[in-house]
Amino acid sequence: MRTNHRTAPALTAPWLIAAAAALAALAAATFLLNPPKTQAADTAGTVVSTAKTSVGRILVNSRGHTLYLFGKDRNGKSACAGMCATFWPPLIAAGKPSAGAGTRASLLGTTRRADGRRQVTYNHHPLYTFVRDTKKGQTNGEEVNVFGAEWYAVSASGAKVEKSATMSSNGGYPAPGGYANGY
Repeated sequence: MRTNHRTAPALTAPWLIAAAAALAALAAATFLLNPPKTQAADTAGTVVSTAKTSVGRILVNSRGHTLYLFGKDRNGKSACAGMCATFWPPLIAAGKPSAGAGTRASLLGTTRRADGRRQVTYNHHPLYTFVRDTKKGQTNGEEVNVFGAEWYAVSASGAKVEKSATMSSNGGYPAPGGYANGY
């Protein structure tokens, strides 16, 4: 009895390897040229405006998310990079930022980050969002002390907002709501 031995075609044909490598290269190039958008990706047409929140009238980005300053920043330069910038994404602008309702264009500017991107500043404070602020008007980052200093929402005048520092004239008790600026 004669057996018929057939060999299976090679599963690693050279054209199959080349096709897989080309597909992987195409996928990598697509990802690199079109990275996923993050909260820091408020680039072209970056607008800074104000909104009323539980800590008063403060600066917000174009999506209504609170903008913060970092107490460790000095001379208009960001001291937040790496893991810090993961939790506190810098407000990035491709061009000149625009002043929205309640803000002054004369206080808006940009500073160059170590990675070359341009971060929006207000009254010389680099601006950031906070990843735990997922809805308009949230201020979960207010007075959080992490990455070496405290974080504060920014007022329309460009000053930090301190919710626990303002005491009203009613016998030394905190202002209504316990927040600065009487809002």
